[in-house]
Amino acid sequence: MTEHVSPVATRIAQRVADGSGALVGYLPVGFPDLETSIEAAVALVENGVDVLELGVPYSDPVMDGPVIQAATQTALAGGFKLRHAFEAVEAITARVDAPVLLMTYWNPVVQYGVDRFATDLAAAGGAGLITPDLVPDEADDWLAASETHGLDRVFLAAPSSTQTRLSRAVELSRGFVYAVSTMGITGARADVDAAARVLVGRLREVGATSACVGIGISTAEQVREVIGYADGAIVGSALVRALSEGGVDRVAEVARSLSRGTLNAN
Repeated sequence: MTEHVSPVATRIAQRVADGSGALVGYLPVGFPDLETSIEAAVALVENGVDVLELGVPYSDPVMDGPVIQAATQTALAGGFKLRHAFEAVEAITARVDAPVLLMTYWNPVVQYGVDRFATDLAAAGGAGLITPDLVPDEADDWLAASETHGLDRVFLAAPSSTQTRLSRAVELSRGFVYAVSTMGITGARADVDAAARVLVGRLREVGATSACVGIGISTAEQVREVIGYADGAIVGSALVRALSEGGVDRVAEVARSLSRGTLNAN
C-alpha cells in the first residue's frame, strides 16, 4: 500500500518553506444558506486562505462559541442535511485548489456510517476530518476508514493534555495537529492565550511537524504572532461574524486582511 500524501500537510509545509505559515479559515456549511456558504468558502481561498475548514452543523455544538453556534443553528433551521456537506465540498474543490477539511462532531459520522462517510467525503474531493470530540484512543473505526480512503485526520491537543496524549495525537494525526490555544469554547479574543506557545512547544517535543493554533485568533497581528512559532493559524469566529454582518464581500475583505499576517512572518 502506498503511503498517503496529505494535501493539507503538503500545503502547510509549502507555506512554512516560503518563510511564512498557513492560514486556515473556518465557515459552517449552510450558513446563511448552502449556496452562500459555498460562495463564501471560495472567497476565502481567493483572498489568501490556504486550507478550508468547513463546519458540519450539529444540534449540540459543545465546543463552539456563540457566533458559530448561532450560525450552525441558522443552517439547521434552514434545512441543512449531512449530504449538503459533501455537495459543498464538491462544489468548492471544483472551483479552487485549497484542500478542504470537514470539522464535525463524531455522532453525525456514526449515524451516517463511518466508512460510508469516508467514501462520500473522498468522492467529493475532501481532504479529511477535524474531529473535536473524538480522541485518538477511541478512533479505531475512523483510523481504519481514513487509511482505506486516503483521508487526513486532525485531532485536537489542549493545554491540559498529558504528554502521553499529545504524543498520541501527533502520532495519529495527519494533516496537522489542532492546538487549542485556550481552555473552553471558541470565539475571537483580544489576545491569543500565551498557553498556545507553550502547547506548540510541547507538541514539538513529541515530534509534531505540522501544528496549527486555533480558537481566539481574529486579527492579522495575531495570525503573524501565531505563525511565528506554529505552522498555521486557524480563524473561525471572526470570519463567521463577517459573513453574518456583511455577506460574501465582507468575509472576503476580512480574509484578505488576515492573510496579510502570513506575509514575511519570520
